[in-house]
Amino acid sequence: MITAAPNINNVEVTKEQLSFTAGLLNVHEYPVAGFWLLYAAVVVMSIIVFNLGFARKLPLLKNVIVYAALFIGALPLTIFAIGMAVVESLVAAAIVLGIYRLRLRNHKKEQEQESIT
Repeated sequence: MITAAPNINNVEVTKEQLSFTAGLLNVHEYPVAGFWLLYAAVVVMSIIVFNLGFARKLPLLKNVIVYAALFIGALPLTIFAIGMAVVESLVAAAIVLGIYRLRLRNHKKEQEQESIT
């Protein structure tokens, strides 16, 4: 028995099948624009997480290489972010790293206060 191949141009994706952020960006209604907006969200959140958790002062060329790798690596993450909570995970990581940075700064200020007195 021969069956016809499904037509991939008529694939229906509902908002319930998408991640929260992909649904907010209307990837199901505007696939191309929604994908690039989702890519921008992944890149922005990746940059924030990188700067909060891992960034050090680097020379310019190394900085360019790191950010180029980040932009390239965000592409497969964006594909995963359509159905999985990638952006939401990056937001959670940014919050945790932000709290860590804040507490670390407060701890260093307290140590400076104690060393002065």
